[in-house]
Amino acid sequence: VPLFRSMGFEVVPLYCEMDGRFPNHHPDPTVVKNMKELAATVLREKADLGIAYDGDADRIGVVDELGNSLWGDELTLLFARELLKSEPGAAVVGEVKCSMRMYDQIAKAGGRPIMWKAGHSLIKAKMKEEGALLAGEMSGHIFWKHRYFGFDDAVYSSARLLEILTHSDQKLSQVLADVPPTFATEELRVDTVEEKKFEIVRRTVQHFKDQGYKVVDVDGVRVVFEDGWGLVRSSNTQPILVLRFEATTEKRLAEIRSLVEGALAKIQKTV
Repeated sequence: VPLFRSMGFEVVPLYCEMDGRFPNHHPDPTVVKNMKELAATVLREKADLGIAYDGDADRIGVVDELGNSLWGDELTLLFARELLKSEPGAAVVGEVKCSMRMYDQIAKAGGRPIMWKAGHSLIKAKMKEEGALLAGEMSGHIFWKHRYFGFDDAVYSSARLLEILTHSDQKLSQVLADVPPTFATEELRVDTVEEKKFEIVRRTVQHFKDQGYKVVDVDGVRVVFEDGWGLVRSSNTQPILVLRFEATTEKRLAEIRSLVEGALAKIQKTV
């Protein structure tokens, strides 16, 4: 709060008191219900945006002036398009759960989008390997090498966002308004057996390769269609499979989800 006030912004604090008991809600900006009070405050105060952090402020959540949340891949795209104005051709790393809109639009803006494994240590290593200036995850980790040190600092990301908006004549809700919309699920979690999860994913990768589908297998299996994709990956820390789907229409979203989940269900029975 003092930092943003020192930059000349009017700040309305919300749950900024230090309290490890988390009396209001757990500090996770990726949980929709956790952002509702922030969105309501933005609307009530007629603020330009709202910003939320996790407990150690390395993950960011953002609400625009209309009360709508921007997720990690949307923020990464927003930052990437601004970055590419001064650093044409720059590499930008994203994880496998990120929207196809992000990858497509970064390439359209002249950048080099790189899809990689989820996990902040893996992302940072890939950034170093590729010489990337920016990276982002759905979880709200945004990593900056441009004018920074190459790690995820949500307060710094906030300052970069405020810098962009200060020099723009657009509201936050308008900055990505030109990006074609898609339909996507949230991150879906399927319980499984710890000892079987990696074998299930391995067989799912092989199934879709054998069927002739385009597959990205850097982290699980992302089955790519002309108008969407479906993801199956195993959690590295829990006995669960993580699924996500995206498509250009709701009908195709349902079809892709049905295809991938149907194949997965059959494979699970054989492992």
